[in-house]
Amino acid sequence: MAFTTAGPVDVGDVADLVALSHGYAAAVDTLDGTTFAGLFTDDGELWVPDPAVGGTPEIRRAGRAQLERIPSGLARYHATRHGVRTATYRSGDGTATGEVTGVAHHLSAGDGSDGGGIDVIWYVRYVDEYEATGSGWRIRRRALHLRGLEHRAVPHLGPGR
Repeated sequence: MAFTTAGPVDVGDVADLVALSHGYAAAVDTLDGTTFAGLFTDDGELWVPDPAVGGTPEIRRAGRAQLERIPSGLARYHATRHGVRTATYRSGDGTATGEVTGVAHHLSAGDGSDGGGIDVIWYVRYVDEYEATGSGWRIRRRALHLRGLEHRAVPHLGPGR
């Protein structure tokens, strides 16, 4: 993963913010709603697009209870894999902003006749606001922008979750 800073950012803060992005990806892929929600401030919010309409974030999920349910929505997939690619951060007085790009793979089994399936790939850009808390950096607001969507045939699916 590559990262840059736009202005002075403490090296420790960058490491913590990078870890936060990787923790987000891991919590989604393991369907761990408790860990996922714990990456956000208590009043944190996640904005996501409706891919049937477009790539602009327009659906809001906020607060611990709503955020905890997000990863379970991905249980319908055979497996998911979220990868963080690049990140840019700017920090201030106990707050920071960032842009994180990545790729999210969503594997679904086919009709079962050939052992294959479909990989729905989301090319994403997260626009983030972070807050330093007593427990470390947390996401205050994350907006997921869908930059592209691709469907690929997968000839073989290994073990699922």
